[in-house]
Amino acid sequence: MIHFVLLIACAAVIYLACEWFVNAVEWLGQRLKVGPLAVGTILAAFGTALPESVVTFVAVVFGTSGAQQDIGVGAAMGGPLALATVAYGVTGWMMLARRRRLRASTAVRATIGGPGAATAQPEDEVGDLGKLARDQRWFLAIFVVKVALGLVAFAVKPWLGLLFFAAYAVYFWREIRGGGEHGDGEELAPLLLQRRRPVPATWAVITQTLVTLAVIFVASQLFVHQLDAIGPMLGLPAAVTALLLSPIATELPEIMNAIIWVRQGKTSLALANISGAMMIQATVPSGLGLLFTPWRFDTALLISGIATMAAIVYLLLLLRAGKFNAKTLTVAAVFYLAFAACLIPVLA
Repeated sequence: MIHFVLLIACAAVIYLACEWFVNAVEWLGQRLKVGPLAVGTILAAFGTALPESVVTFVAVVFGTSGAQQDIGVGAAMGGPLALATVAYGVTGWMMLARRRRLRASTAVRATIGGPGAATAQPEDEVGDLGKLARDQRWFLAIFVVKVALGLVAFAVKPWLGLLFFAAYAVYFWREIRGGGEHGDGEELAPLLLQRRRPVPATWAVITQTLVTLAVIFVASQLFVHQLDAIGPMLGLPAAVTALLLSPIATELPEIMNAIIWVRQGKTSLALANISGAMMIQATVPSGLGLLFTPWRFDTALLISGIATMAAIVYLLLLLRAGKFNAKTLTVAAVFYLAFAACLIPVLA
């Protein structure tokens, strides 16, 4: 029973910490004079992906057994899968929920104030879909190479890990330079650490950012440990817990950020956070895995790679056909269910 209580408590702590984190990271982006989209693709993504990257680093560099290194490789594959499917699906669901809430609010005002009292509510601002499509194409190209390398073995293969680091460096530089004008004139909500100050002190912004990241890291790891304990209690094999449940747990901060930003009407930031985190997950953990492990995929890892690529192809088709919207985005989560359906027979 205690594990279930801790699981719920950790989820609540992660959500609250993410509330404070997104509040701080927007001010941090303004202080650093980066574009509004770079706040999501670089600052928020780097912060929320850092805990998983650290876990992968420890597993593949300091792991003393093949099983420990397999955990790192599994995390490098599971993270992008959870983001490409569950995170995008949750974002679509939140967009639908916000739209219904706005329409209900409009109807209530019309009823109270009479005809003409209600005003049209804005739809979710999803930002530059062309940029989102470019990011996903870049991710897909890197991910295809990442999966292909898991199927072959050759002498210089480990050194190719450095190319993944270089790919993220190029993406980082492009985002910092091309994230749009910085938001000096943008009106932000007061920093939660200094609610009464219209413009918070820089030390407060940095402190709130670092402290919330630390809380997110600790709570996320505790959340994963509770899942590891609950899995056997529910009769789930350890492999199912590791490949199906743990990736969602490790990407919970990105999912929480998406929920918070969509709820605030900042859907473009939510999408940027997911795409930025996907780029980190496709490059940094992969580079570490290539450098320090054999980087050979079994059937389960190959299935996860195929499911991830299928979800991204689906997203790109939506963007190309002009059908990218809340309803179609929720379908992305189906790819995770398909992955689960294909994985269970393999592990049985």
